[in-house]
Amino acid sequence: MTELQPQARIDAHHHVWDLAVRDQPWTADIPALRRTFTFEELRPQLADAGISATVLVQTITVAEETPEFLALAEESPEIRGVVGWVDLTAADIADRLAELNDGTNARWLVGIRHQVQGEPDPEWLLRPDVLHGLRAVADAGLAFDLLVTESQLPAAIGAARQVPELRCVLDHGGKPLIAAGETEPWRQHITELAQLPNVAVKLSGLLTEAAPDWTLDTFQPYAEHLLAAFGAQRTMFGSDWPVSTLRADYVDVVTVTSELLAGCSEAETAAVFGSSAASWYRLDGRR
Repeated sequence: MTELQPQARIDAHHHVWDLAVRDQPWTADIPALRRTFTFEELRPQLADAGISATVLVQTITVAEETPEFLALAEESPEIRGVVGWVDLTAADIADRLAELNDGTNARWLVGIRHQVQGEPDPEWLLRPDVLHGLRAVADAGLAFDLLVTESQLPAAIGAARQVPELRCVLDHGGKPLIAAGETEPWRQHITELAQLPNVAVKLSGLLTEAAPDWTLDTFQPYAEHLLAAFGAQRTMFGSDWPVSTLRADYVDVVTVTSELLAGCSEAETAAVFGSSAASWYRLDGRR
């Protein structure tokens, strides 16, 4: 395992999928995403944007996807970590996590995610069986990606508070209602969540929450609040490629993020683009 360089610029959130392997039903009504997106397609764009390392994140609640992603990481030097999926409500979740942790290419597994945003119960994260699953994720030494809608942020706060030993990463800034121009109650929820030391956030996915006629000013109040609340050491860049292609190409996503960080120091910018993700996901030597 090649050591991750301290100056490495990291994309902490991207996806790949192959429709010839399995369907991605969530893309059914999104024609632009209704095709295969491979890491080979992303690789040259990483180079163009000066990104040298990535975290590959699950796309679908299918157990077979995680070993496939771990195998892809094994053969792709740029992929430094995989956020996979297990059924958090399974009674034997500890055994399932142990199987992943002890399996082939297990060194690349750094986290678990579930599409909580698709759960109809806004308090799904607070169910006893889910909290049991989250504790098992923590016991397995893995982080947990919080993919929630704005209305589910209170439950995310409650879950992170009840499982303080779990490293949580809030995806896509908690999905503020950018297209509608709304900031509350999102701002207050973010402030409250950031007060918990076991939670970090991804500066990711904001473009796809905006209307197609977005400008840099569209995102400024949201990015500024995330940075003010979490600080650079708990904020990490994520492209959300290829979902981000609905609004911009890869290099433009990186450029917009850099512009949003214009008021940050060099050290803070380096944290958002690298060291925060490396530390939170333990990308160097979780083993």
